[in-house]
Amino acid sequence: MKKAKKKKNDPDMLEKYDFSKGERGKYVKRFASGSNIIVISPDVAEFFPDSDSVNEALRTLAKIACKRADKMRARVTA
Repeated sequence: MKKAKKKKNDPDMLEKYDFSKGERGKYVKRFASGSNIIVISPDVAEFFPDSDSVNEALRTLAKIACKRADKMRARVTA
């Protein structure tokens, strides 16, 4: 594995921070499995005050889509 390049002059990194014993990528698998980040366009985000409202809208849309797909399958097989 390649070593990370050292960045110079980062204003957020103070001299007192010591990462010499840090392990790169230690939690990356756990983080990736537990998160699913989706970026919503600003014009769409105006309609949703928080992530719960987005999830509720998507669940509703998924139910509608499934019902419609079931009806379409029923027409084809009939």
